[in-house]
Amino acid sequence: MGTHMHKKHAHRGQVSEHDCNHNHDHNHEHDHEHDHEHDHGHHHHGHGHHHSHAPNNQKGLLIALTITTGIMLLEFFGGLVTNSLALLSDSGHMLNDAASLALSLFALWLSGKAATSTKSYGYHRFEILAALLNGVTLFVIAFFIAKEAYERFFAPPEVASGSMMAIATVGLLANLASAWAIMRGSDVKDNMNVRSAYLHVLGDALGSVGAIVAGALMLAFGWYVADPIISVLVAILILRGAWGVIGQTVHILMEGTPSRINIGKVKHTLESIDGVRDVHDLHVWTITSGMDSLSAHLLIEDGLDEQIILQEAVRLMERKFAVTHCTIQIETSDVQHADLKV
Repeated sequence: MGTHMHKKHAHRGQVSEHDCNHNHDHNHEHDHEHDHEHDHGHHHHGHGHHHSHAPNNQKGLLIALTITTGIMLLEFFGGLVTNSLALLSDSGHMLNDAASLALSLFALWLSGKAATSTKSYGYHRFEILAALLNGVTLFVIAFFIAKEAYERFFAPPEVASGSMMAIATVGLLANLASAWAIMRGSDVKDNMNVRSAYLHVLGDALGSVGAIVAGALMLAFGWYVADPIISVLVAILILRGAWGVIGQTVHILMEGTPSRINIGKVKHTLESIDGVRDVHDLHVWTITSGMDSLSAHLLIEDGLDEQIILQEAVRLMERKFAVTHCTIQIETSDVQHADLKV
């Protein structure tokens, strides 16, 4: 064990090229080194797009937030004036989207703060907490829409459908403009924070389409019951998005294995390295979107060069699984440790 610790320090310069932190223990004797290498490694390797794309991400989200807030107010007061639940429900959806966009902006700003001795991963995880809060809020909004729709279903009030359609059309155009602003300059594909905001704006666009359809049915046929029916469909749409957001964020907060990674294949890949007898205490988890981590113990045959095996493990994890933040403990037969609980 002492030999490995000595070699680890001699190997630090080489390992840092791979954006991996190698230590005997994931939680001690590593704070400063871990913070420093983790922060820089992800930014220059391409997993953390924050460094190069942050201004674009922030600009796109800020434009979308401005548009969304303006249309939210228009739909809310328009819904009160026209007596349309579909418009009011869509403004509720947009209120959530405005909050989501604001949280996304705040998370982008906060994740740029440097790691500290008490927060060795920095503030990247705030993005996940923001997404969870966003998902819970969606559930609450959907519940109130469904409750109001139920009461209106049996006695649908008359709705000024022409005005409602005009306002919903403005809302639709604004949503499409917001989506375009985010998509044009932001990292929609790889950044979960930005992507969730983008999907919310697209969901809003569907809500506006629903309000237009309800207005058309009421204008043409006088079917005022279309208003609560369409509202329920919008509520279901909101719930579907919320369930996905909550499920994903809870999985990350529970340190679940990233969906893109098969941990069985990771174990098999590590065990296929010449000289590796056993792989145990293997964990792969997500810190925030695009930032996955791995830790493992490799039991190797006695007398082999630990650093060659370590280097091969690092290379395979990066090449096959795109995991660049690794903590790998090399063990030989004389290393003894207590049974691990997880």
